Amino acid sequence: MADQMIFKRYELKYLLSPEMDRAIRIAMMEHMVPDIYGRNTNLSLYLDTPDFLLVRRSIESPVYKEKLRIRSYGTVGPEDKVFVELKKKYRKVVYKRRVALTEDETNAWIKGSCLPADSQIVREIDYSRRLYPQLAPRMLLSYDRQAFYAKENQDFRLTFDRNILWRMEDLNLHSPVRGRPLLKDGQVLMEIKTGAAIPLWLVEVLSREKIYRSSFSKYGRAYEELMRKNKPGGQAYWKPPIPGGHGILPQQHPDFTGKEVDCPQRKLCQRCCSYQSKGRRSLERPESRQSVACRRDSHRRRIRGKRHHQRGGKRQ
Repeated sequence: MADQMIFKRYELKYLLSPEMDRAIRIAMMEHMVPDIYGRNTNLSLYLDTPDFLLVRRSIESPVYKEKLRIRSYGTVGPEDKVFVELKKKYRKVVYKRRVALTEDETNAWIKGSCLPADSQIVREIDYSRRLYPQLAPRMLLSYDRQAFYAKENQDFRLTFDRNILWRMEDLNLHSPVRGRPLLKDGQVLMEIKTGAAIPLWLVEVLSREKIYRSSFSKYGRAYEELMRKNKPGGQAYWKPPIPGGHGILPQQHPDFTGKEVDCPQRKLCQRCCSYQSKGRRSLERPESRQSVACRRDSHRRRIRGKRHHQRGGKRQ
């Protein structure tokens, strides 16, 4: 087995229009240079459980999340090099571990064999595979990428992704590139990869052109597109019924109005606290944020009532 690599950095994403892309390209000409391997077609084969547990957790934006994928640069043959990658994100910092294998070695690893080396990186990747039951390839994404690095700091990189495609069939890295588009015509996904600060010249361009950060996950966005296509009502975020819950989408509830509802009794109730317009998080947990607020306010009133009773009902 060839090289093993570890990355630790921040990754900031921006969805660009053609005009925004042009403005950044002009500004970066005197500060950035193309990476020697920076213009290619990347393929990422994502491993997940049958119910897409990993991507659903990622969409929830938790403090910690992880993804397991196999990446190649262009279509490959049985003896060509691919990378098995474990990508973790903790408190907005991205940690990536990856090992290089041939496609045949990777296919054997997917079927249950151990990676052909022993190291801390390999043990972390193997542990993640054993942690999730029935982990297998679920989705393939491909995109055309241009990469640049700063002249004065090669750890600062910019990447521009176009033609992002996803598919659920032919889940291998040697089939021709094809799939369903993820971006609108002309859109570009720019990523800033850095272990430190963003240079001032880029900050000025982002501010002048009103370019703002976007929470964009290729795998997460493709999963949402899949849910829109396959689930009733065009709902982008869908889960199997919650144990003990109603098991329906908020839009399907007869009292759903699409607006925030304030419970007049300030008590916990399924109607006003679990089926609100911001009900994606409510569907994920038995209690929503407003439910917790209701319970907290009720507790405070009980404490105040006890103190008032102890003072003999007199105000101070």
